[in-house]
Amino acid sequence: MKKKRNKAVECIDGFSMSVQAHAGAYCSPRTDVGPYTEVEVGFPNRREELLMQYAEQPDSPTDTVYAWVPRQVVLTVIAKHGGMISGELPDGISNLWQGEHSDR
Repeated sequence: MKKKRNKAVECIDGFSMSVQAHAGAYCSPRTDVGPYTEVEVGFPNRREELLMQYAEQPDSPTDTVYAWVPRQVVLTVIAKHGGMISGELPDGISNLWQGEHSDR
């Protein structure tokens, strides 16, 4: 059975990233059921300094995954980029912007 993957997060300023959590991802707990305290971020469309300490390949910041990123870091990145306008977050990471930008 194929596991559900979250749609990439897109922020107001155009920043985007994948945020995943499931048994095969770098997350905690490493299960298919959350809530999650750490998640896997992947393939942002540009370098984000707040994520760099978690990068598997720091020399390729847009072509790598970021392992065990704390949920608060994910929320801080989203806030830094103006808020989330589309995409999905794993269970346990509140989408503070849900419905706020529904006109987009």
